[in-house]
Amino acid sequence: MSAYRRILLKLSGEALGGESGFGLDAKRAGEIAAETAALVRSGVQVGLVLGGGNYFRGVRDAGDKLERTTVDAMGMLATVINALAFRDLLRAEGVPAETLSAIAMEPLAVRFDKERAVALLEAGTATLFAAGTGNPYFSTDTAASLRAIEIGADIVMKATKVDGVYDSDPKKNPAAKRYAKITYAEVLEKGLGVMDATAVALCRENRMPVLVFDLNDPGAMARAVAGESVGTLMS
Repeated sequence: MSAYRRILLKLSGEALGGESGFGLDAKRAGEIAAETAALVRSGVQVGLVLGGGNYFRGVRDAGDKLERTTVDAMGMLATVINALAFRDLLRAEGVPAETLSAIAMEPLAVRFDKERAVALLEAGTATLFAAGTGNPYFSTDTAASLRAIEIGADIVMKATKVDGVYDSDPKKNPAAKRYAKITYAEVLEKGLGVMDATAVALCRENRMPVLVFDLNDPGAMARAVAGESVGTLMS
């Protein structure tokens, strides 16, 4: 039985790229889609925001010759590519899925509308939110927080490469401590890399909890949705 009626699942673009983190690894992306589809079939309403880092990593790739607004627009387009691909992977798993875009992109994707999104979710359709917020200077973490609040999600579930939030980098510090629970204020004060500060502040203002869990841990997604102790809960 699910502990949540409606979730917002945040996936990084790199996760879809498999071991290389680049492009689309059909096998790994298919595995993630299968886990997500299982949630939908269980009755959980699933909204998704995917990053675009497997195609374009923003300022790091752009150098200093492109304007920030151009760079961010390119990043938004990368998220659309991932959303369209993941939509089809979900459909291949036998669940209905639709992509809504923050910017006008017909016929590739319908423009985001809150009422349309909620109606799709209530009908059991996995709903992917592409193109970020539609504005430059905002990350896909912020887009995930915003969409979660708009659709009335119970929680943001952020899938990462580690099993939660640590007080330091566990790859560099074997003694790093993992938090089971942490407050928004602690995340901001300690500068922990859970989400960018704008996303954290948005969640805090709207009391939207965030669960950070390891996507590479088989079954972690299902256990998290079932309410088991998984990863780190920020609230």
